[in-house]
Amino acid sequence: MKGNSVFKSSFNRCLRRLSGLSVGAVLPSESELAQRLEVSRTTVRAVLAALDQQGIVKGPAGQRSLARHPREGDYFPDTQTLSAGAAVERHFMQWILQGDFRAGQLLNSAELARQFGTSTTTIREHLARFQHFGLLERRPNSAWLFKGVTPAFATEVYDVRELFELRATRSFIELPDDSPPWRELDAIEQDHHALLANIDTDYPRFPALDERLHRVIHETSENRFIIDFYDVISTLFHYTYQWNKGDEKQRNTTALLEHLDYIQALRSRDPRAIDARCRKHLRTARATLQRSIRFGPFPDDAPAGVAP
Repeated sequence: MKGNSVFKSSFNRCLRRLSGLSVGAVLPSESELAQRLEVSRTTVRAVLAALDQQGIVKGPAGQRSLARHPREGDYFPDTQTLSAGAAVERHFMQWILQGDFRAGQLLNSAELARQFGTSTTTIREHLARFQHFGLLERRPNSAWLFKGVTPAFATEVYDVRELFELRATRSFIELPDDSPPWRELDAIEQDHHALLANIDTDYPRFPALDERLHRVIHETSENRFIIDFYDVISTLFHYTYQWNKGDEKQRNTTALLEHLDYIQALRSRDPRAIDARCRKHLRTARATLQRSIRFGPFPDDAPAGVAP
């Protein structure tokens, strides 16, 4: 199964579900697992065989039980669980935001396909996705105009993000206390305290922790549009933040403290408290993004050009 992103992503999702069970608990049937993971029974059998080999589950088919809780090292890295299309999207976003590109530059889909080692059809499909979010505009002869990450764009994105996240919190607080998302929230909170205790040296680790917190909230919505939105936008935010390193430690410290307040509000299950903490944190995040955009990755007088 090496290199199989469907298997690896299913394996990781299964681990997250198992983390909410007690050791010794009987697993759902293969059919039920296939339905919950939204994959075929063949994939589920491969996942269960791998879990058995690693000593996470035990017993024959139909009588499998949890032998131990999953550990961090049991999970496949996120980069190995991406589909080919998702990998192209992430590669493109990293490339466009870390490279020498600015609003007004042209990109050529054939050249991008050669650079990323994929087909022009795949590139066009996923460039069209970024076109939907307003980052690109299609031009003749397989060219695309990069419109740039502007303050106006960031404002529009954050307006939608606030709506989506507040809706997702409603789904989150309806879950029982022993559900996997709540267990993940416990681990995320502990990691926040650990990061704060070593903030002077470990502050660059914050973006990954930020990703974990907001993703676990968004995914409980089980709404494909909310989850799809966060997949693209979270990558945009985290790479744009890298443009401004001047006050990174202080920014990350502030965000960590706001996260802890947000987590406490979620635990209270009080919609008003959650609304207030979520809006406060997203206002701070919005201001951070706006400053990063104004700071930018380029000198103000750098000329716009055409990508090769």
